[in-house]
Amino acid sequence: MTDYYDGPRRGIADLGGRPHLYESLFEEDRDGYGDVYELRPVDEETFRLALEDWERWLRWEDAYHAGQTTMSTHPALPADRARHDEIAPVLAARLAALSGPVLRASVEFRPAPGHADAGRGRHLEARWVLRP
Repeated sequence: MTDYYDGPRRGIADLGGRPHLYESLFEEDRDGYGDVYELRPVDEETFRLALEDWERWLRWEDAYHAGQTTMSTHPALPADRARHDEIAPVLAARLAALSGPVLRASVEFRPAPGHADAGRGRHLEARWVLRP
């Protein structure tokens, strides 16, 4: 998950056994985010970079919640900053350039099996319902 506002808004999730970028659509007539998401297939290299950056962010979040760092270091610990700064623009460009079919779906995010809650967004699973 790379964006959260009253729920997951953007990230990468499994759909049919393949990673997809999901993005919540802002609905002007509802003056906010609705329940429709656009999904695009993600290639293996982009997915690898996203997972690498996600692991880096998880380390930062653990340290932040343990009181070992401050928001001033967000989103990467000082030891991880150089690599984050190196791949962040590459990852952003790759995600912006995704091609392939755009699917629309509604989603139910819920805690993954074995987790009582979402664990600050870490342990979510998505149940997608494709829309026409």
